[in-house]
Amino acid sequence: MATTSALSSLSSLSLHTPTSRITSSRPTISFSFLKRHTTLTTLKASSSSDQSETIFFEDQNPEITANAVFDPPSPPEGFVPAPYFDEGADETEAEIATAYEELYGPAYSGESMLGKDVNVMDSKMKKGGGGIGGQKPKKEKIRDGFEERVVQVRRVTKVVKGGKQLKFRAIVVVGDKQGNVGVGCAKAKEVVAAVQKSAIDARRNIVQVPMTKYLTFPHRSEGDYGAAKVMLRPASPGTGVIAGGAVRIVLEMAGVENALGKQLGSNNALNNARATLAAVQQMRQFKDVALERGIPMEELWK
Repeated sequence: MATTSALSSLSSLSLHTPTSRITSSRPTISFSFLKRHTTLTTLKASSSSDQSETIFFEDQNPEITANAVFDPPSPPEGFVPAPYFDEGADETEAEIATAYEELYGPAYSGESMLGKDVNVMDSKMKKGGGGIGGQKPKKEKIRDGFEERVVQVRRVTKVVKGGKQLKFRAIVVVGDKQGNVGVGCAKAKEVVAAVQKSAIDARRNIVQVPMTKYLTFPHRSEGDYGAAKVMLRPASPGTGVIAGGAVRIVLEMAGVENALGKQLGSNNALNNARATLAAVQQMRQFKDVALERGIPMEELWK
């Protein structure tokens, strides 16, 4: 009797135990079961909504499928089959261009509305650099009829408190080969910049060279600049320019074709070029001398 009362008390205790503590006694539901149950529920709901019946052929006979004959319906009267894409003659370039214009509009002719050829403009931009990749855009050359020729480029240094400053000095002669010539000198940290600055300086110092109809000097002359001394002499037609160094470059850029030149002093290129300009500035035409004296040109040689 005591054992029976103990068992009944234990059963009463188990009945009054909270449900949160006996989680281990609950049955586990697998994921596959939940998935099947959800799929079946969805199929039932869809079948009830569509009210359609699905028939499954359980007894399939593969022999019937293998011996089946394809019997398409006959085409109607007046039916013309469409040609294949590779049949017929090839299209010409004109037909292709016409079809392209119908789809995408007129083709680009290479010229903009302003009339400038864009392809040429693109090539100029590529040659000029355009500032792409951190490069500085190159400056276009001044087109004023003057030609440029570099006489000398030297590396010069300037001693300052913090050390030495390295720069480049360029000497440039500009001329139109019609009697106008100039000499310029400038310094910069780069060679290209030094040449550009010296060309601008030369254009500021243009000198007119007097010449006869035989493209030579009207008379002999001498000029000096610093320790450089230059002697210039006229020459007969066909002689050419017989000179050297900076003197020859200055005479050629001025347009002189027959002349004699000689460097008598220093060999410095800048001083010889400026001495040549000094000698040229001392020359005068015969008509100017006759006008100053107030006499006709025929009396100059009397």
